[in-house]
Amino acid sequence: MSEQKKQIATPLFAKDNLVWMLIGAGIVALGFILMSGGKSTDPRVFDTKEVYSTTRITIAPILIVAGLIVEIYAIFKKQKA
Repeated sequence: MSEQKKQIATPLFAKDNLVWMLIGAGIVALGFILMSGGKSTDPRVFDTKEVYSTTRITIAPILIVAGLIVEIYAIFKKQKA
C-alpha cells in the first residue's frame, strides 16, 4: 500500500481579514443607504435640495470609496504567524 500524505487545508483569509471585510462591507452599505435617501413628500415636485444634497453627492460616495479601500486592505493584510 502506498502512503498518501495528508495536506491540511489552510483558510484563505484569517479571522482578522474577515472582520475587516465585514467592516468594509458595512461602510459600503452605509454609503449606498445614504445615497438612496428618502422618498419625497410630493412625487409631483422635483426638489433639488433633496436630490443634490451634500449627503447624497459628497458624503455617500466618499463612504463607498473608503469602504472599498478597507476591503482592499482586508484582502492584502498579512496573516499573523
